Amino acid sequence: MSDCGVAPLARALTILGLTESESRSLLVQARQRTLVPGETLCAQGRAPTHFHLLEEGVCHGVYHTEAGRHYSKEFYWEGDWVIGFESLLESDSLAFELQALTPARAFALPMAILQAWRTGRHPAYLALLETQLLFKERKERLLLLSTPEQRYRHFCDHYPELLARLADYQIAAYLGITPISLSRIKARLRHAD
Repeated sequence: MSDCGVAPLARALTILGLTESESRSLLVQARQRTLVPGETLCAQGRAPTHFHLLEEGVCHGVYHTEAGRHYSKEFYWEGDWVIGFESLLESDSLAFELQALTPARAFALPMAILQAWRTGRHPAYLALLETQLLFKERKERLLLLSTPEQRYRHFCDHYPELLARLADYQIAAYLGITPISLSRIKARLRHAD
């Protein structure tokens, strides 16, 4: 991979606090992936072999139930690290699927790197963990304390760039409501304006 091809990954590693030497050794291990919508980064029930930095596009973590239902766990877009922390911490398979929603490009790094950061208490691991914890706390508060309409308004205010890139059923699944409920909320909001 050329130096300019890995520039986004190099910047992300610098933000995580890696030294130039540490970054160089990781850049040679990175593999760039091009994904089509619906393509899986890691299947539900499988142990991930890589973690990813999303360079372009939108992906999500999705739970598939035996009854055929799908629940969006979270969305990832440009600059996000795509990691299944439960799988990492429990040394187990993923309880959800990591999947591309739009055409996407991502850098894949071996999970052994993340395991080494965890074991060695590397500052990069702490930075990734803190980012994930903040995201989880905020989403939990949103789901527990907000009405469906408030959740949708929050999504519109905080993730406007995703509104045009995601289908309504995907947004509804993330907000914990049905697509019909989301349609009604949107109709009410249009009439209120």
